[in-house]
This record gives sequence, structure tokens and C-alpha cells, in this order.
Amino acid sequence: MTPAENAQLALLLEVSGTPKPGNVDRERDLPDLRFEHFLAGAVGAGEGLRAAESGAPVGEAFERAVAGMSRQEGDNTQFGALLLVVPLVSAASERGAVTPDAATVVVEATTVDDAANFYRAFEHVDVFVDDPPEDAADLDVRRGADAVPAVEERGTTLAEVMALSAPEDGVAREWTTGFARTFDGAERLAELDGPLSDRTARLFLELLADEPDTLVAKQAGEETAERVSERAAAALAGETDPGALADDLVAEGLNPGTTADVVAAALFVALERGEVSV
Repeated sequence: MTPAENAQLALLLEVSGTPKPGNVDRERDLPDLRFEHFLAGAVGAGEGLRAAESGAPVGEAFERAVAGMSRQEGDNTQFGALLLVVPLVSAASERGAVTPDAATVVVEATTVDDAANFYRAFEHVDVFVDDPPEDAADLDVRRGADAVPAVEERGTTLAEVMALSAPEDGVAREWTTGFARTFDGAERLAELDGPLSDRTARLFLELLADEPDTLVAKQAGEETAERVSERAAAALAGETDPGALADDLVAEGLNPGTTADVVAAALFVALERGEVSV
């Protein structure tokens, strides 16, 4: 498969893993977001992923992927996952292999135009974000395309935008760490046994237990995010049924979406490297 095809497959496999506590999976929906929305989002993102594979700038490819992903009734399904996967597709295509070093080269080469297209992507979907740093209020992503003049005036690249968000956002943090959790997750998928769907669900639990989810922290507070991680650890230890935990978190409205984004990226890396197959 091509990198773009592996990326779409990764998005499909991520949502197919079950149970993934608090997330949409093939057995659970959220009130306004259903399993089929994610399937449609993965298909819609294909144009942007193919653009990344063909050498389009990261920001342009990402904006196109989000625009295509948004053409389903569930609104935002894979914004964060695409923000991880698009530069990895670029790395796989431009550098011939998907590695932390290759991904870092792609990130460090991003431009002001890439940042502008990142902001334009927020015009397509409703993404939950926190307040920006006090000295960067004009770069608030909630302004969407209205923030582009400030981005251009400041000369801020997409890598710099991610660095601003990294302390509070797990997806942005991947951009600043060589996609560390992503590559660790890919190695873990290769180590695990059983159907890839089961390994996907297991990796989700392990990542969630290892580190509080930043989306949960933004929406419900850091203490709640830490408790969710503790509950994931209990499920891993056999003290709690993972399926029951999944139902409970959905009922409580706690969605560890950042963790799911990293799982999708890890799936892409593992598929692209041939460490897992379907």
C-alpha cells in the first residue's frame, strides 16, 4: 500500500478497535458522533493524504484532509489524528522511510504558509481548544482564518504554533518530541499478539493509563484526567472490565480523544513499516 492508503487504513483501524473507553468504536457511539461518521471521515480525508504523499506542503495537505473529513454529518471526527498523520505521510514519501528523524525534518521545514492553512482548517470543523497563551491571543486558533494576518505578521511557522500549544496539548507535543509516543506505540503494536483490532484497543488502554489525556484535562480538569488514567490502569490490571469502563466514560461524557489520535498515528507508522499487516 502507498503511504496515503496506509494512513486511511490507520484511521479506519483506530475507530474499529474496541473497547476504547470514552471513544467511539464499532460498539459505541457518542450522542452526536457515530461510528459511521468516522468511516466517512477517513474516506473524505483521502484527497489531503494523497496530496501529502505527492509532496504538497504539510499545511495545504492538512487543510485539504480536514475539509474532506468534514463532509459527513458528525463534524469533527479525526482532526487531531490528521494533524499527526499528515506530516508522517510526508516523511514517508519525501524521506523514503517513516522515522523520528524524518518526521522531525518535515516538522522543522514547515512555513508561515503551513501555519496559515492550519488556521484555515478550523473553518471546516468545530474543534475543542483551550485559551492561547496570554502573549499570543491574536494566534487563538478559534479565530480560524481571521487569525491568518497575525500569523503572517508574526512570521510564525506551523512548528512554532505547535510549540506554543505543546505544554497543554498532547497532539502538539508529538510535533516537538519527534512523535515519541507515536513511535513507541507502533513498536508496542508489533509486540502484542492477536487481531490488530484487539491490539489497537490494548494500546489505547496502555497509553491512557500511562499519561492523562489532554483533551479530558481541557474539558473536565486535570484531576479528572488523572482519575481516568487510573481507571484505565485498573482495567489493564483486570480490576475493572474494559467494556464496562468504556460504557461508563461514554455515559460520563469523558472522551480521551488525544489518546485515540496517537493510536491512529501509531497504526500508520506500524503499517507503513510493515510491522503489522491486515
